[in-house]
Amino acid sequence: MKHPLKDTHPRVRAFRFAVFALAVLVVLSLGFALIPAEKPAPAEPPFTERARAAAFTAAMDLRASGMELSSTGAADSAILDPVVTLLTIQARALMSPALTSPAPETGAATPPAPSTPSSTAGPASVAGLVQALAGSGTARLKDAETADGGMARLLAGAGTAQILAAGRLAAATGVPVPEATAAATVEEVPAQATASPCPSPSAAASQRGARPGTAAGVREALAAAVTAEEEAAYGYQAALPRLGPAESGPASEFLARHRELADAGEERLRLACGTAVPQQPGYVLDSAFLAAPAAGLGRLEAATLASYGDLVALSQGQDRKWALSALQAAAGRALRWGTDPGAVPGLTLDVNQLPNLPAVTGRPAGTGPAPSSAESQALTGPSPLKEWS
Repeated sequence: MKHPLKDTHPRVRAFRFAVFALAVLVVLSLGFALIPAEKPAPAEPPFTERARAAAFTAAMDLRASGMELSSTGAADSAILDPVVTLLTIQARALMSPALTSPAPETGAATPPAPSTPSSTAGPASVAGLVQALAGSGTARLKDAETADGGMARLLAGAGTAQILAAGRLAAATGVPVPEATAAATVEEVPAQATASPCPSPSAAASQRGARPGTAAGVREALAAAVTAEEEAAYGYQAALPRLGPAESGPASEFLARHRELADAGEERLRLACGTAVPQQPGYVLDSAFLAAPAAGLGRLEAATLASYGDLVALSQGQDRKWALSALQAAAGRALRWGTDPGAVPGLTLDVNQLPNLPAVTGRPAGTGPAPSSAESQALTGPSPLKEWS
């Protein structure tokens, strides 16, 4: 008689094996279900967003440094207030929409753009602030070469204004002027022909008014830049006989620059399959221009900034690099004639529409007095930038 526990019938063994395998499968499935899956690494933000975040961080850091230097008496507050005002406006324009929400920010900080190394310590002197402003401005212009259209224009204007502010602050305080703040000249950026043959005149005409970012949009922006340069050249020709000896020299040099820019713009327009801009016999100059030609030239220079800002936003590659260089040079010439090109040259800002900065952002804890009147106005509304002493 067989012992019941020693029954080795194949069916019994198979049944036992199936029960055991099922039990193991249940245990393993429960174990895998209880182990939380690893969260995937967050996707890296696009370059344009990283460039914006880096520009915002730099503006806030520089602003805090300017406020601290003013509070410690390192420089006259009347000299530093325009810098703080300019950086405040720029920070408001560059601020992320997420920071405008009253809810506390819980996400990780956006990493800076690769071309903009971050700094943990702010400038400890006016000379350091001048260098930091120039370095930040150079980085913003570099990022504008690659960023998407509208943000490229904002970065270009912010960088240009920071470089100009560095030069003005250096001149006002007697510290060394950074190399980047030297009078900007338009770089010789070679124009490149289009890869495909130019369309017929009728086809090109039908593309007028095309949306931004298209070849037709670039052609319209180039044509506007050429027109602005021709009008500026006409204004310089009219102003030269009315300027004093000290002003006629720079005016003659700037007239030559505008003629070169008009010719370069025409060449780029031709290679972009655009129609040549018709030559105008003249432009209307008001009595204020004839009475004060130097100030009128400043206004003419400032009027060219919008066309180059548009070209930065609409173009790419070599055309954008040329527009960036021309924008910086035009802002410097406007400043030479006493016209402030604004906090973001090439972009018209309605400060009333900009979001306010968070109250606790940008000021080191426990340092510095209450905001100055210039800063307070820039935080909440329009404020004309003060003249530099």
